Formats: sequence, structure tokens, C-alpha cells
Amino acid sequence: MVPLVIFAVLFGFAVGNIDAELKISILTFFKAVVQAMVVIVHWVLLIAPLGVFALAFSVGTQVGASAAGALLQYVVFAVSSCLVTATLSYIVATLLGRMSPFTFAREALPVQIVATSTQSSLASLPAMIHASDVLGVGKEEAGIVLPLAVSIFRAASAAANVTVAIYLAHVHDVTITPGTLAIGALVAAAVSIAAVGLPAQVSFFAIIGPVCIAMNVPIGLLPLLLAVETIPDIFRTLGNVTADLAVTSVVAQIRRDI
Repeated sequence: MVPLVIFAVLFGFAVGNIDAELKISILTFFKAVVQAMVVIVHWVLLIAPLGVFALAFSVGTQVGASAAGALLQYVVFAVSSCLVTATLSYIVATLLGRMSPFTFAREALPVQIVATSTQSSLASLPAMIHASDVLGVGKEEAGIVLPLAVSIFRAASAAANVTVAIYLAHVHDVTITPGTLAIGALVAAAVSIAAVGLPAQVSFFAIIGPVCIAMNVPIGLLPLLLAVETIPDIFRTLGNVTADLAVTSVVAQIRRDI
């Protein structure tokens, strides 16, 4: 995703320096592409719950109620890590973005509603751009920072992925040292860059498996956790979009200072 994002930014700057007639043609084309991609995201969001339900039903018939407590504990841990990330985003926007916490919370709320209902930071991008405009962030900053943040900056996802590995380590009695935890955090940050801005069920094994392997944690229970991943993923997306807005406010403030 990183090379693609960098190319898109450079291409955007290049389009700004061509004839107006050609510029309008390119903008019309990409508006159509955006609408088509939104339709595809809508299709994925419609189909994904069916697959998750099928997996949850299969796990329930094989394991039964004995796993309910362990799964509930996992959900609590994963959700807590995402909420901590979202809380830190409010602090960052207040201290570094020099924004009123109440104003930030009020304008971020519509974005968070979209995020929790779609489980997709990509689908939340239009709402984020609108919120940034209301927050006083210039369109230039928002137009560059937010798409880039949605593509490669997923703070809550990285935190939740490390939490999953820690939870599995606890289940399997695997000792986690500070060094192992640091390696897991680095791998989680790297893997989150390559993830897509869609519900985590789409890429659950691809984004969590490498973290567990780096921390020497068994991954045999990942299919069981996927059965209840819908709930943590709601809060993953909420934390991600909140962090994206906070980072955008910080970038805008730095630019104003310069």
C-alpha cells in the first residue's frame, strides 16, 4: 500500500499542474472509480457477516459453551486496548493539536458512528474529511493526511493485534519478555501498514499470525477467536478513525506554526 499511496500523492500534485480541461476529465474518472469502490465495499460488508456467522456456528457446535468464558475474556481485552488507543487520541488532539477536547469529541462522534456501523476506516473516509473541515483543518491537510492515514496508520489495530498475541500467550502459558513484546509491537506496526481498510475478518490471520509467530505464540486458536472478532473489530475501527483525526489535527497545527 505504501508505494501506491506515495504514487497517488505525486500523481495528485502532477494533475494540479496540467490544463484545466484535462484536469476535469481526470477528476470525473476518479469520482466514478470512488463510487464503484464504495459499492464493492458495501458488497463485502454485506457478505462478511454471513461467513462470520457460519464460522461461529461451527465453533459453537464443536466446542460448546465451555469456550464462552475464554472468548468473553478475549473480547474484553481486545476492546480495552482499542478504547485506550482512542482515549490517547483525544489527549494527542488536545495537547499537540491544540484543540478543545469537547470540540474534537463532538465532531469525531459522527465519524465514529460510521466507523462502528461499517467496520471500515475506508468507508469512514468521507465522514472524516467532513469532520476535519468542521474542526478547522484545511482541505489541503485533510486531503493528503487522511487518505494516507487510512491506508497505513492503524494505531488501534496494531495495539489490538499485540493484545491478541498476549492473550494467546497467557492461554498457552508462554512467557512474554519485554524484548519479545517490543518485537511483537514492531511487527504489528509493520503488518498494519499492509492491511486493508475493511473489516478485520477479511484479513484476520494475515495481520495477527505474523505477530504471534514473532512472539513465539501458538496460533492454533485463531480460528476460534475469529468467530467473535466482529465485536473487537468495531472498536478497532473506532480507535483507528479517532487516531486518524487526531493526527490530522496535529499536522494542521504544525503547518500553522511554520
